[in-house]
Amino acid sequence: MQTWKYRLLFPLCLWLLSRLSIYIVMLAIAPLLPAPPGGIAVTVGWDVFAAWDSDFYERIAVFGHNTPHSVAFFPLFPLLVRGLMTLGLPFVVAGTLVNNLAFLAALIFIHNWVATSHSKSIARWTTVVLTLFPLSIFGTVIYSEGLYLLFSAVALRAFEQKRYGWVVLGGFLATATRPTAIALIPTFLIVSWREGRKLKAYIASLATGLGVFFYSLYCQIYFQDALAFIRVQKAWQPAQDFFGQDWLKMLMQVAVGTRNWQRGTIVDAWHPLIIGVICVSGYLLWKSRFKLRSYGVCFLGFVFWLVAGNPLINTATAFGGIYLRWYCRSQLSNTLVTYGICSYAVILSTGRTTSVERYIYAIVSVAVSLGIVLSRYPRTGYIVSAFFLLLLILYSLRFAQHLWVA
Repeated sequence: MQTWKYRLLFPLCLWLLSRLSIYIVMLAIAPLLPAPPGGIAVTVGWDVFAAWDSDFYERIAVFGHNTPHSVAFFPLFPLLVRGLMTLGLPFVVAGTLVNNLAFLAALIFIHNWVATSHSKSIARWTTVVLTLFPLSIFGTVIYSEGLYLLFSAVALRAFEQKRYGWVVLGGFLATATRPTAIALIPTFLIVSWREGRKLKAYIASLATGLGVFFYSLYCQIYFQDALAFIRVQKAWQPAQDFFGQDWLKMLMQVAVGTRNWQRGTIVDAWHPLIIGVICVSGYLLWKSRFKLRSYGVCFLGFVFWLVAGNPLINTATAFGGIYLRWYCRSQLSNTLVTYGICSYAVILSTGRTTSVERYIYAIVSVAVSLGIVLSRYPRTGYIVSAFFLLLLILYSLRFAQHLWVA
């Protein structure tokens, strides 16, 4: 009974409860609300799970990579969806099933991995993070998050166990799912060198890139450009005046407010004033010996979010992930630590912030690090989990109404 409880039942129940919350919001609550500014009126049906990138995945699943812009999306997810469509399922049903089932498999796999390598408590909190964090919405809608989490975790775990056949398979599937999976290659090469592993470890490390290699070959044959999937990403985004301009904008939106940043002057003095008071109060409270200081800091964090909004979540996800990986570095394996560094290097190399929080969410190292911290402070963990659930509900509503989430 204990094996069943910790290996399958806990992640399964948490997945089911969190996904039911999303389904209720998107299928029952959203259709009752009027169309918001910039959004749409929601109708009941499977189409509620398709928006933004989902449209490109549908075109690829039906017609293949027949347009230049579609090459930005790697082939494994639409191929699996197309496989289900041959059974007679419409795209929205097939796409939702593939991502949800892959996400469930990823949760079960990661939960058992962390329970073995760390503890059952850390495994539970890591699973809580992965299921309740607001960006887990992308493990339900028609996106590739579920597949990427699953295959990257398989490759990382197999490398820790020196099971190189599984390393190649997991890495191949991961790099066929998303371009950021190339972070696996330098991760495995660096760890192989640091741990003095044998030649087959280096061969397996390079072989993890077979997914992106074959896709590059496909792009060369059909588009005469092996790096077409990189170039099209640049074409989608406006030019920056300088590297990191988007990051500066995001930080300034948090510090001085979006209205002040857009106007280039202070038109709303309350925003920076309130933010300043919150930051000073939070610092003083944390340094004090007040027994309930953690609850006070959580309350101030909630007020901070009410004032700063979504830019705060994006900023906290990006920089908080860096801090967590550093803070828990001694409790993470060489593979997870190096993977976190390499993943951040790939994500931040563009200087862009578009969807960066979604990519960071899919870095297993970050979820495990937060799981370690919350396992030390479970009471704070309950508050954080409740806040995550609130954001997950709001993100689900926004996605259903075709408002930008990440």
